[in-house]
Amino acid sequence: MPCASLTEHSVDVAPSYEALRLGRGGTMVASCLQDVFCLPALSASVAEARRQVVFRLRSWGVGQDTLDSAELVVSELFTNAVRHTSSEEVHCSLQLIGRRLRLEVADQGCARSVPQARSVGVDQEGGRGLMLVEALSEAWGVRAEHGGTGRAVWAYLV
Repeated sequence: MPCASLTEHSVDVAPSYEALRLGRGGTMVASCLQDVFCLPALSASVAEARRQVVFRLRSWGVGQDTLDSAELVVSELFTNAVRHTSSEEVHCSLQLIGRRLRLEVADQGCARSVPQARSVGVDQEGGRGLMLVEALSEAWGVRAEHGGTGRAVWAYLV
């Protein structure tokens, strides 16, 4: 499904110059592929989210490095949404503009804190998810979702 003209994109969508082309009438439009899916907020859904992301990105011809990074990022973000919120379902959206992938995982809220990368001890088993997201992403962040009760964590991968 192609995206609309650049002026209609939200601030979060910043296509790269190689993704731009002239459309009919000389207007600039970005070639864009999108997919959205929703899964129950269960631990078992994390593996299904990974499968869906890998399937979609392969069908779009995304390179293996980006595909591997996206698989890990969606795994970490989905796990956080399931583990740290009281959501009933978790939404995932993928948007490919040129070679730039925007991945977003949105929950229904009730988390105790704002997601942020943090330092953890060498002996700790968990707590490294957002550090991995930060390391694998060109940029990442958080925005309010579901009327402010939930949040969406997004990441850009190249």
